[in-house]
Amino acid sequence: QVQLVESGGGLVHSGGSLSLSCVVSVKNSDYYAVGWFRQAPGKEREGVSCISTSTGSTWYADSVKDRFTISRDHVQNTALLQMNNLKPDDAGVYYCAVDSRYGGGPVLRWKGFRFNSWGRGTQVTISS
Repeated sequence: QVQLVESGGGLVHSGGSLSLSCVVSVKNSDYYAVGWFRQAPGKEREGVSCISTSTGSTWYADSVKDRFTISRDHVQNTALLQMNNLKPDDAGVYYCAVDSRYGGGPVLRWKGFRFNSWGRGTQVTISS
């Protein structure tokens, strides 16, 4: 069973920065991509960014390009999301997810991946 634990959310002023972290319990070879998604109240969950574990290729939602950066720490098996110049529309619960051969949770397809294991989420609040 895949376990994902997010951390790093919080309250920040508009224009500020936050860094989110996600620890993945399975080894690197057991998942194909790790991604970040967010969900604001009353809205559907949307993809923010993801990274392929095999190629290191990255993808971003248009709304966060040039402001957010996704990366992986292979040694710690951790995915990071650096968020800069945060805007009120960036607020919501941020979820880490993986496309894993062992995943058994709800499936959300994004950027060609099938994200099937999810963390519990971390809240990001932006004050204007």
